[in-house]
Amino acid sequence: MANVEKISVSMTPEQADLLKDAVNSGAYASSSEVIREAMRDWSAKWETRKGDMERLRALWAEGKASGAATPVDFDDALDEARREAKSAATHAR
Repeated sequence: MANVEKISVSMTPEQADLLKDAVNSGAYASSSEVIREAMRDWSAKWETRKGDMERLRALWAEGKASGAATPVDFDDALDEARREAKSAATHAR
């Protein structure tokens, strides 16, 4: 690996034991290999999480921009949703 940056990572004794076990089992050639795989997994999750946060921020801003909240009767809204779902199911046939 020609272009690498070395950093120090602190972990619990349990995490260190897991890392050593993975290397000692032969599943990984080195502790660095374990950490690089963990970083690849984490980076994929992070990209998804960032996208989720951006969508939530956009929805929050949209809600705030839509004006003041208005009271809604939950039972009426649920009845309407059921009617719409039943109508959509009937028209889909």
